[in-house]
Amino acid sequence: MRAFLRQAVRTTAPFGVLAFWVGMVTAARGYPTEYDWRYITMSSLVYAERNPDGFLWARAGIALCGLAGLSWTAGLLRSGAPLVAQRSFGIRTLGLGYLCMTLCAVLPERLSPIPRAHEWLALAAFVGICAGTVLVTFPAVAHGAPLRSLRAGERRLYAATLVGIALSPILLAALAQAYVARELPALPWVNLAWRARGVPVYLSFAFWEWVTCAVLSVYMTILSLSVHAQSQPRLSARP
Repeated sequence: MRAFLRQAVRTTAPFGVLAFWVGMVTAARGYPTEYDWRYITMSSLVYAERNPDGFLWARAGIALCGLAGLSWTAGLLRSGAPLVAQRSFGIRTLGLGYLCMTLCAVLPERLSPIPRAHEWLALAAFVGICAGTVLVTFPAVAHGAPLRSLRAGERRLYAATLVGIALSPILLAALAQAYVARELPALPWVNLAWRARGVPVYLSFAFWEWVTCAVLSVYMTILSLSVHAQSQPRLSARP
């Protein structure tokens, strides 16, 4: 039974990533007009008034991803492994991000007493998942078995490089938005009109939003397997 639970902890995060993308792709296929992910933001898929035939798929994918992430982080914290305990703050931050992600998907908008609650929950989920990924990735890579032959400074540099790659789409999105606001203030919010005008895709917030999701999906899948592998010997030694 314990072996089954350990295996479940290992696979819940990748399952959540898969559920997210299945939900989003299916929602995009049900979009009432052409959906070009480079110029249409993710939020267009999750609201009933914008995507009446596909929004439930998007919300289901987000909710399942959030629940899977919560299950993964809770399972790690319950394991009591020393390597997990050393990263408990990062894992808890990830769990908080996943909780906000789940609430953002399942809470009815009309019943929320807080104005723009869904937007605040989405922002909190994004910040929590990004910050948690950084806090867990750095020690997981720096102390991982593949890098033990390197010196401590080299391991930290390698880990910092991987963290920088994970955060680079966010930085590029911010730079693109700053450029648009300064140099192209007459442009409306990103939409298909940008494509018709020939606006470069690298200036589109939607493009970087999806790239960020893709990068974080890859990182979360690898990270979940890496953390599990590092704590597995200690878990197996427990009676």
